Amino acid sequence: MTSRRHLLTLLASSPVALASPTWAQSKRAPAAPTWPTQTLKILVGFPPGSTPDLAARAIAEPLSKLLGQSVIVENKPGASGNIAADLVAKATDNHTLGVMINGNLTVAKMLNPAVPFDPAKAFSPLSLIGVAPLLMVVAGNATGANPYELLQWARNLGDKANYGTPGNGTVGHLGMELIKSKTGITAVHVPFAGNPQVINALLGGQLQLALLPPGLAAPHVKSGKLRAVGITSPGRSSLVPDYPTLRDAEVRGAEFEIWTAAVASAAMPKAISTRLSAALVDAIRTPEARQRLLNVGWQAVGTSPEGLANRMKSDTALLGGIIQMRGITAAS
Repeated sequence: MTSRRHLLTLLASSPVALASPTWAQSKRAPAAPTWPTQTLKILVGFPPGSTPDLAARAIAEPLSKLLGQSVIVENKPGASGNIAADLVAKATDNHTLGVMINGNLTVAKMLNPAVPFDPAKAFSPLSLIGVAPLLMVVAGNATGANPYELLQWARNLGDKANYGTPGNGTVGHLGMELIKSKTGITAVHVPFAGNPQVINALLGGQLQLALLPPGLAAPHVKSGKLRAVGITSPGRSSLVPDYPTLRDAEVRGAEFEIWTAAVASAAMPKAISTRLSAALVDAIRTPEARQRLLNVGWQAVGTSPEGLANRMKSDTALLGGIIQMRGITAAS
């Protein structure tokens, strides 16, 4: 009896015996804070009606429904989208995200060292939103019965040929330089203010080649005023299923896509960015968002943060290699 009383006394005085539910709870990770607590802002670095803007607006409403909080889109155009990107990188309210394009999230600083953020360090990747190929087109008077022969026509023109883009360092510029490196085409780059001006110059005979969004080029290809060589994606695209790929013209190693994605500041807490990423993927995959994205030229894609991070790394390597090989800068 004495020994039992002694054992109970020892147990009662031990740390384990003194542990209570309150003590155990205090050792657990603190619960994630309630979020969101205010309106979410999606910053877009291009004007209303641009493809990144339309992508942001396609997901804003379903995202709002999923999170139970208002979501607004704010346009902050300038510096090829880098003004908005910098604002996102510096955001500290945990309620700001950005919808950006390839260049902002990959080679922005390679093209212009004065860009105030490093894409690899400044952002918390959330999700890809949409992808699309570019369509390589040549002038309507190009000779050739198939994509391979059209490429041969462009090659034979040598440096007498010009190709147009919406500006230095754009994906259209870097993509065409990539194609040139794989095909022996030596066309000279001519930058314009935007793709509509590029198309006008093609139709007017000032240009012989260009990489264009399929939706812009398709009416002119169908009318015979331009001819399509192929799209830049690795395989056929559901956006333009009737067009061949550049692989059909025996071009290898020039596969790439334009894309738009959502990111937040790298300072956003992991618990919040994880929840926001999951909500974005669900929003992107809603039938209404998928259709709206398709209507404005994007094939809907929802990915994990890791999926977007991997895409950023691979495109940085691909496009960065062209920048270094060709000595391209934002002002070149």
